[in-house]
Amino acid sequence: MSKQALEYPNLLLWEKWDLTGVKINDPGLQTVINVRPILIPHSGGRHEHKKFGKTRINIVERLVNEMMHFGKKYAKNTGRMGGKKQKAMNVVKTSLSIIELRTGQNPVQQLVKAIENASPNEDTTRLSYGGVVYHQSVDISPVRRVDLALRFISEGVRESAFNSPKTVEEVLADEIIQAAAGDANSYAVKKKNEQERVAMASR
Repeated sequence: MSKQALEYPNLLLWEKWDLTGVKINDPGLQTVINVRPILIPHSGGRHEHKKFGKTRINIVERLVNEMMHFGKKYAKNTGRMGGKKQKAMNVVKTSLSIIELRTGQNPVQQLVKAIENASPNEDTTRLSYGGVVYHQSVDISPVRRVDLALRFISEGVRESAFNSPKTVEEVLADEIIQAAAGDANSYAVKKKNEQERVAMASR
């Protein structure tokens, strides 16, 4: 039994899902994806202004925080979801319930798989030599890999739910299930493949 399971016995996320059995298969992300058992994914922003503080925030809360940016199509933190954490929490909670009904598996495990499949390994940076700009491929740190995966997932939800008859909860559930399966129809997986393809061309 893991140390986390001993430290937090019988603590279920929203009194529904057990996080002690969630496994992170990508060795590069094991230290930056936090699946510590919690009851409510709300830390009150206590990780702010601490170096690598967000790596100690539960991954479900990080998804909730990313979903708070859901507003106008091209606006980041405005509109009907800007700063409304309780609403974002309800969206994520309902989506996890939908994922459990469709897959019959732990939805947090599906979320972790989706992040592993949507996190790019390479990016490009701009280098300037004598006034000429070159693009050079670079490796990405584990923290940024998770940041980008969560961003791609939330962007995909924003794109798909805008002017769509589907609810945002259904769209988020669809995106997580597709990304967890590595489906090429997933927006997050598409963005990851596109970024890695550009980086490969800049090696």
